[in-house]
Amino acid sequence: MKKSMNIAIMVRAFIPMPRPSDMIYAPIDLAVAIAKGLGARGHKVTLFSPLGTEVYGENITVESMNLRPLVRRQSEFDDLLNNTELLAHGQPWLWDRYMVNEMYRRADAGEFDLLYFHHPESALSAAPEHPLVPTVYTLNDPIYPWYKELFELFTSPNQHFISISNNQRRDAPDLPYLATVYNGTDISLFDFSEEHEEYLLFSGRITAEKGVREAIQIATESKHKLLIIGPINHGSQDYFDQHVKPHLNENILYLGRMDQDQLVKYYQKAKALLTPVQWEEPFGLTTIEAMACGTPVISLHRGAAPEIVEDGKSGFVVHGINEMVEAVGKVDQLRRQDCRKRVEEIFSYETMVDHYETAFMNLLNSDASIGQLKPTDRLKKTIKKVQHSLNEIIK
Repeated sequence: MKKSMNIAIMVRAFIPMPRPSDMIYAPIDLAVAIAKGLGARGHKVTLFSPLGTEVYGENITVESMNLRPLVRRQSEFDDLLNNTELLAHGQPWLWDRYMVNEMYRRADAGEFDLLYFHHPESALSAAPEHPLVPTVYTLNDPIYPWYKELFELFTSPNQHFISISNNQRRDAPDLPYLATVYNGTDISLFDFSEEHEEYLLFSGRITAEKGVREAIQIATESKHKLLIIGPINHGSQDYFDQHVKPHLNENILYLGRMDQDQLVKYYQKAKALLTPVQWEEPFGLTTIEAMACGTPVISLHRGAAPEIVEDGKSGFVVHGINEMVEAVGKVDQLRRQDCRKRVEEIFSYETMVDHYETAFMNLLNSDASIGQLKPTDRLKKTIKKVQHSLNEIIK
């Protein structure tokens, strides 16, 4: 029988959970899924998130600390990112730190076995001050040189990282990684479709790194209709006006941002999803969403694409735009059932939660959880946990 864990989780202290309906914010979606999954397995989960958070599930508690949210919709998030005065004074980051301080205080008192964050910068400077508290971060972004430098500045034995692809580790192979855990999706929301139409699909943020311009080129050269779905967020309007808007016509259509339930029907009927990514993308959620519907993915060989798409079976992973054009002509050779099967076996929420549970439990059962502590420190940690357990019984 597995021993239950007490885990505290935070994404942002200024955005409620689940994410506002008009926002794309994958870390919140993933954190909610992990919390519910762990709770259903008998672990106690406390979500630290501001007022307005409504996450319900077995063994889940929400701690708002009476903090008002700074962001309740996409427009407020854009305003926050554009407000140089608030950012210069660190308002959102101090919101985070306010909750982080409380999480560590309660962990020091023995209430939590482990603290888990989706934005490492929230807790990096606090973790070294609490060496008895195992701290785990999921890395959702590429590890840029400046990001790696931050990790190294605040390194301590109690901090551990989870990568979301093996490729993500490329530029920082020596960080104290706990595991690689692929992101998952709720496959029940993405019904399989054997039949498809003849259009190609691009789904994602309208940005240069996502390769929207290249998707238009691929569709044009392969003589296919292209549907473009995704938000034009902070700083993306100029890119859209210069590289997307001039090419829109009856065959290149921009359908705007869509909620997930609307997007599914476009995944289901697409001939293929195009992901000509222009950066080392750590993971691609749209890739597994499309494959869950049975839609093959044609991607450039960048970032995590070779780990997600099985070349020649659930799509094609190639090395240039010309090869992507050629791959469009070979899509009908693939079996759409194989795309769905790959997501069911590797990229479901269930599998993702299984791997997080294993990683957390392995950490807590090893000396690596808090480094090589002095015997007296180990004794103090044990005493605090016993005291907390007794207090809970008395209550």
